[in-house]
Amino acid sequence: MHSTLDIALIYGSTREARLCDTVVRWAAGEIAARRDIALEIIDPREDVAGSDTLGARIEAADGYIVVTPEYNHGYPAALKALLDSADEQWSAKPVAFISYGGVSGGLRAVEQLRLVCAELNMVTVREQLSFANVWEQFGANGALYEPDRARRALAAMLDALGWWGSVLRDARATLPRARAA
Repeated sequence: MHSTLDIALIYGSTREARLCDTVVRWAAGEIAARRDIALEIIDPREDVAGSDTLGARIEAADGYIVVTPEYNHGYPAALKALLDSADEQWSAKPVAFISYGGVSGGLRAVEQLRLVCAELNMVTVREQLSFANVWEQFGANGALYEPDRARRALAAMLDALGWWGSVLRDARATLPRARAA
């Protein structure tokens, strides 16, 4: 049995001067301290949706963390294109969410993503991390002003993702998967 999970951290935004860079850098820095996760970054600015290379990277991952903003009560089109660019590669794998935005902290975007991920046969992790009024949460150096709550939420989310990732990796290796009609 493998002890380390290969987790792809997926950028949800392609905008110039995106806050996603700050949130991803913080999360990746925190996750790097864990020994049970090997992290790979997927950025739709660099990783072309539908490419064989991206499909292989999605397939190789044991699970995913999506970092998404909320734009107009939803998630970005670039993230939808990335999700739609693969099919079976996502199947029977867990996904967790880190969201950010204004007063809702991106929660409306995550609720929509849960529906899409269910259709892709992914298991969405209940635990999540959200940053309301994100521009007030991080300093110019990218550090959180008050990191304790975010660290606790991230740890709980990663523990749940790790559990699901291990269980589903073992299931994919030993059990045949039912195919949709």
